[in-house]
Amino acid sequence: MRRLLVRWLTRRSRIPAVLRLTLAVVLGAISVVGIAAPSSSGQTSSPKVPGGSLPEFNAAAKSPEPPAPGDPTKSFPDSPALRAEGFNLYQSGCSSCHGIALQGTPGVAPSLRGVGPGPVDFYLSTGRMPLEQPREEPQRSSPLYSRRKIDALIAYISSFGGPPAPAADPAKGDLALGFHLFTLNCAGCHQSVARGGITVSAQVPDLQSATPQEIAEAVRMGPYLMPHFDAKQLDQHQLDSIARYILWTRHPTNSGGWGIYNIGPVPEGMVAWFIGLLALVIVARLIGERMDERPGAEETT
Repeated sequence: MRRLLVRWLTRRSRIPAVLRLTLAVVLGAISVVGIAAPSSSGQTSSPKVPGGSLPEFNAAAKSPEPPAPGDPTKSFPDSPALRAEGFNLYQSGCSSCHGIALQGTPGVAPSLRGVGPGPVDFYLSTGRMPLEQPREEPQRSSPLYSRRKIDALIAYISSFGGPPAPAADPAKGDLALGFHLFTLNCAGCHQSVARGGITVSAQVPDLQSATPQEIAEAVRMGPYLMPHFDAKQLDQHQLDSIARYILWTRHPTNSGGWGIYNIGPVPEGMVAWFIGLLALVIVARLIGERMDERPGAEETT
C-alpha cells in the first residue's frame, strides 16, 4: 500500500495543463463560497434578549432564587406522616454532614434551612447526594433513594422554609432564543451542544439526561460551581427556551454534514484541518507536475 501511494505521488501528471488550471480555479471558488456562505437554519441570528443581563459571580454560599410572581412552580407531596419519615431519613443519611438541625457544617456542607424543595429534589433525584466523601464533587448517578423517600426528605427539609421549586415547559420555549441564551450563558462550560467538559477545579456534566424540571432547578439554584440566575437575568420564557434547546441537542440537525458525535468545535476543527491538509495534498498532486531531478535530465535532447 505504501509503495502504491509513493508511486502515485511521484509519477508524472497525465492531466493537461489547461485542465489542471481549470480544476484549481473551480476548487478555489468552491472554497471561497463555502467560507462566505451564511449560517445554517439551525443557527439563526441572535434575537433580542429582554432582561437578559449577564450574571455576576455568586457568593460562596448561594441561596436558590425564587420564581417570579406568576411563574409556574412544581409541587411535591406533603403530610405529617411524610415529614416524619423524612426526619428519620435525614437523621440517618444527611445529618452527619448537614447537621442535626440542618444548620450545616462549615467547610463541609451548607445549611439546608430555607432552601426549599428545588435543591433537595435536584440533588437527590439525580443521585448527586448523599456523597461518600463530603468534599467530593457531586456527580450524576443512580438515585440512592426511591421517589417516595425523596418526597419524604423534600417534605421535611421544606418545612424549614424556602422558595417553591421552579418549573420549565420546553413546549412554550423558542428554540432560536434558547440556542442564543445557552451559547451566551452556558456553552462556555457545558459546550455548545450540552455535552459537558472540564473547567477549573470541576468536571462539567453533560446535560443529555437532564429533565426540564432538573434544568429549571439547576438554573435557579446553581449547583456546585455553577452560577444561579434569578428571574431578572432569565425570565420564565427564556428558561423554557433553554430547556427546549437542551432537549433539542439530544438529536440535533447537523445541517453542515458530519456531526462528529457533537463533541464541540475543537475536535471538529482538528478533523477539518486533517481533511483539509489531505485535500491540499491530493489537489497539489492533481494540478502539479513532478520535477525530474535526475542527474543529466536537463541535458537530454
